[in-house]
Amino acid sequence: MPVTFIDPPKECDFCHELIGEVFVDGKTCYGPWANMCPACFKEFGIGLGTGLGQKYQKQDDGNYVKVEG
Repeated sequence: MPVTFIDPPKECDFCHELIGEVFVDGKTCYGPWANMCPACFKEFGIGLGTGLGQKYQKQDDGNYVKVEG
């Protein structure tokens, strides 16, 4: 059964751009976790996997499902 993000974020915690098709819920280089767009994850994220972060992709039904991490 796929993991679905309940109540997904509306915007990136760093740049405040609206979340599009993909976002990462992950640990940052500053320590705390954040919901990040792909560009901010590339700059501030530390990786994907247990204890690092999860990547979510928007599905046709509007839900975000974990695709990595």
